Amino acid sequence: MKKTLGVAAAAAAIALSLSACGAPAPASTEAKGEINYWLWDANQLPAYQQCADDFTKANPDIKVKVTQRGWDDYWTTLTNGFVAGTAPDVFTDHLAKYPEFASNKQLLALDDAVKNDKLDLSIYNEGLADLWVAEDGKRYGLPKDWDTIAMFYNKKLVADAGLTEEQLKNLDWNPKDGGSYEKAIAHLTVDKNGVRGDEAGFDKNNVATYGLGLEDGSAGMGQTQWSFLTATTGWTHTDKNPWGKKFNYDDPKFQETITWWAGLVEKGYMPKLETTVGTEMQDTFGAGKAAINTSGSWMIGQYTSYKGVETGIAPTPKGPDGQRASMFNGLADSIWAGTKNPAASVKWVEYLASTACQDVVASKGVVFPAITTSSEKAAEAFKAKGTDVSAFTTHVKEGTTFLFPIADKAAKVEGIMKPAMDAVISGKKPASSFTEANEKVNALFK
Repeated sequence: MKKTLGVAAAAAAIALSLSACGAPAPASTEAKGEINYWLWDANQLPAYQQCADDFTKANPDIKVKVTQRGWDDYWTTLTNGFVAGTAPDVFTDHLAKYPEFASNKQLLALDDAVKNDKLDLSIYNEGLADLWVAEDGKRYGLPKDWDTIAMFYNKKLVADAGLTEEQLKNLDWNPKDGGSYEKAIAHLTVDKNGVRGDEAGFDKNNVATYGLGLEDGSAGMGQTQWSFLTATTGWTHTDKNPWGKKFNYDDPKFQETITWWAGLVEKGYMPKLETTVGTEMQDTFGAGKAAINTSGSWMIGQYTSYKGVETGIAPTPKGPDGQRASMFNGLADSIWAGTKNPAASVKWVEYLASTACQDVVASKGVVFPAITTSSEKAAEAFKAKGTDVSAFTTHVKEGTTFLFPIADKAAKVEGIMKPAMDAVISGKKPASSFTEANEKVNALFK
């Protein structure tokens, strides 16, 4: 169930086939011209703009234009760009996206660049480099960062509820009654009359502060919403990871967990799905309308920036097996196969994956860079800001991570699972309806 990064890497290596597709990247020589680079995280834009400026100073014949787009717009514009021939030369890539891009020959393989430029892939945190070797055996990205999941909480709201931070850091959960995790969520929920969720007279239809925030329906991954719960039951998204061909949304363990999770909405402890449209979960937290939000380490800067809100970070609750769990994800930078500046693009990707750039990212204290030494510097940068990030790093240290599901046809899987999950979380269908959705998902791989 819980794979350490080393185990995940071994699984990736075993799963690789020897067939090849995608054009090999040229050696990074005679690189010049302008290249376009895209990313989606506004919080990281300053760091990467500095990397671009530093890169151009060292390579005056290459200019990097950095563009940041919001998550949804980012992927829509990118995929349209592949078709129209207007995609960026280099872009931040995601484990959920790159398998399909690779199979459609939209990415430039980096194997020749790694070999010719003698890149040392051992500098990255264990397992990260292997995540970007596709099913065809070719490499399509160089690691840039990694992330895990934890709970952000409002210290004042926790104190007002009579709960201690130590209690919040030692919660347990089970799919039957939610354990102390649900008890805390219920007690932190307050209606507009000041009545708490676990008190008589609580009005679930007029809530002032929810015990737990809701980002969205989460589709089929549940990275920040419920994956850290389902993993503690022994459930896995696919039959193997990476490159699974059979999904397990029909498993009773999964359906029982989602039944519990969706039940928080019915009880009034978590917002209704329709109220999340057009809102940002983190801003709701900043406004004091949610006491706890589960989210990823890439949001540390955002959650600790709200004026008048003192934010704490606690690890995810322990499951029925007595252990915590967190989905492990790592981003990378990839090159569009249609770039007119392959040599310059390769040189820029190599710089993004170097200590020079990742130390800059680390100094900003926004994410954990992929390079081990840079990651350690990021932890120090967070500490200097007064932020304890151990709730995120503990998963890696204790080996309680499990790999983000890497599989082909992710967009089609999401197309099936998003409406299915929305129907359940909104109370329109029972979790047993996932069995039918699972049949549709698995049919994609036949």
